[in-house]
Amino acid sequence: MTDELTLLEAALVVLAGFGAGALNAVVGSGSLITFPTLVAVGLPPLTANVSNTVGLVPGAVASVYGYRRELSGLRPTLRHLLPATVLGALVGVVLLLQFPETVFEAVVPILVGVAVVLVLVQPLVARRAAVTGPRSGSARWLWAAVGITGVYGAYFGAAQGVLLIGVLGLGTALHLQQANAVKNVLAGTANLVAGLVFAFVAPVEWTAALLVALGASAGGLLGARFARRLPVPVLRGVVVAVGVAALVLLLAGG
Repeated sequence: MTDELTLLEAALVVLAGFGAGALNAVVGSGSLITFPTLVAVGLPPLTANVSNTVGLVPGAVASVYGYRRELSGLRPTLRHLLPATVLGALVGVVLLLQFPETVFEAVVPILVGVAVVLVLVQPLVARRAAVTGPRSGSARWLWAAVGITGVYGAYFGAAQGVLLIGVLGLGTALHLQQANAVKNVLAGTANLVAGLVFAFVAPVEWTAALLVALGASAGGLLGARFARRLPVPVLRGVVVAVGVAALVLLLAGG
């Protein structure tokens, strides 16, 4: 249906992609911008979902590049958590292709609400830690929790970034900017895994995906540049605000 897009509609999709790329670099929840936009211009929900996932991959790459300095020294953390994300994303792809998108409607608002609380209490937890990386005794639950966010990221993804920041804040001693950088890698990996599978087996609308990718790439770079300059308390406030907004939108949509 995107063959019939007017110039204005195409520009709207690019703009939505830009906003989503920037928001994902700062905290996440960019799909709350692009998914409804793609539906609004005529794509069926499943097609909009998979096209959105594919289109946001370049934006994720851009945001990771923008946060490359904060990733310095975090290879052990990434090596530990990336397999969980990949496995979770593969499970999420299977769920999306086999079950309706309404399956997670009940649990997602709960997860987002919990994540917001985790972000708020993270400073208290951080005071008890002195080592960057998984906390002592947290490796197993942290791995599992990141895997679950990978499932959700591939399945739909809205507010995945808030979930990841909440989990990383509780399960690691990363400061918030580092957690945001790791979040960009993990969320981007979930998008990439899902996008590669969707490219071959799902109804991707490539025109829409390319328009989203165009906007998301620029948004990811600029969003990362902006987010890196935010003081930690301000960034924390942005994460919480976006999480609350996502929670309200998800509850309203349900």
